[in-house]
Amino acid sequence: MSRFCWRFILCTLLGGLPFAAPVDTWADAGGESTPPRILVFGDSLSAAYGIEIDAGWVALLQQRLRAQGKPHRLVNASVSGETSAGGRARLPALLAREPYALVVLELGGNDGLRGLSLAQTEANLRAMIEAARGTGAQVLLLGMRLPPNYGATYTNAFAAIYPKLAREQDVALVPFLLDGVATDLALMQPDRIHPRAAAQPRLLDTVWPALVPLL
Repeated sequence: MSRFCWRFILCTLLGGLPFAAPVDTWADAGGESTPPRILVFGDSLSAAYGIEIDAGWVALLQQRLRAQGKPHRLVNASVSGETSAGGRARLPALLAREPYALVVLELGGNDGLRGLSLAQTEANLRAMIEAARGTGAQVLLLGMRLPPNYGATYTNAFAAIYPKLAREQDVALVPFLLDGVATDLALMQPDRIHPRAAAQPRLLDTVWPALVPLL
């Protein structure tokens, strides 16, 4: 992909993306015992940016859980444009609000696209993992990668953050959320960073094998 395209992507990503409040995708039914909760905590890739919210991979995950008879309730607290620093600041209040059996952490991509400090990104992700595990929740870390025009040194170091933290913190890992999607322009929106609705089932299929053992 050309340098111009990635500059356009970066401008789109940073250009006033909306703040999305946490979305509870499944209300409790019948006033019965509270089902186990899953918190999806990410950025625009998990907030269904540019598509209908019901078409996003998180909503599709809730549908699949229901179809398989799983009682889990999803809370999607993803925010378009979120950085790891922003997530680190927001997460404690969410964790204090209600208990979660599982936290799916999908952050860091915006840090990389902005060229932020990798050490700080790693520290922020580590702090969020530790905060979630401190409440008794399991954690699933969703990895991200950067386009090559950021330079091999930076892109490789960025990609290495996720497996390093997964090993260090002993948490489950999806190496790359957009695996098989990011390089297929037919599956990407015109900004070439946000997947189309047609790509969302693939994102779910990428997450699913790592998520199921944590249920």
